[in-house]
Amino acid sequence: MKILIVDDEEMIRDVLREYVEFEGNEAFEAADGMEAVKLCREKDYDLILMDVMMPHLDGFSAVKEIKKVKDIPVIMLSARGEEYDKLFAFEIGVDDYVTKPFSPKEVMARINAVTKRHTAKPAGNEILKFEGLEIDMAGRNVYVDGEKAELTPKEYELLFYLVRNKGIALTREKLLYDVWGFDFYGDDRTVDTHVKMLRGNLKEYRKFIVTLRGLGYKFEE
Repeated sequence: MKILIVDDEEMIRDVLREYVEFEGNEAFEAADGMEAVKLCREKDYDLILMDVMMPHLDGFSAVKEIKKVKDIPVIMLSARGEEYDKLFAFEIGVDDYVTKPFSPKEVMARINAVTKRHTAKPAGNEILKFEGLEIDMAGRNVYVDGEKAELTPKEYELLFYLVRNKGIALTREKLLYDVWGFDFYGDDRTVDTHVKMLRGNLKEYRKFIVTLRGLGYKFEE
């Protein structure tokens, strides 16, 4: 795998590079957000480790620019552990959020989990239809009354997971663990925020995502 490490602290880049290469991956570096955006426009990477607070262009802004041209999985590395920052990161398409100080071994575990989710492809050309809602599982496309819905990567994963478990009551904790790949400290609002955004994009077909009061959600026709 080609992994781009973006951090203005050289020591952090060196430590992460050592672990990334030890696992058999190729490591590339950028010292700020602007450099990261430039590199992503020129080359392809399998995953990005992105710091938040950097000179010239912060990590959040860099991710938004990169997502305009390429859908590359991103793990945010930040000293900012406030809930607002984490939710904002997920809203712009970040796959995982690790708070500094962190263990390099934990970062590698997060990389493996994110990579596994992104490389897992449904078999065949499965297309599911629920009235005017059409879901192309293999192509990762969603159409609402014939128009393509613009969903964030996490919204896609959440919808596909709900559909795959149609009719099953899913707790917020289970959704956090299975969709985000780890227990996000039991913060239910992460799930609620993404369900709200997803429903907005599904328009009238939001009705298929049913709220189970005090428990979680389920997809139901």
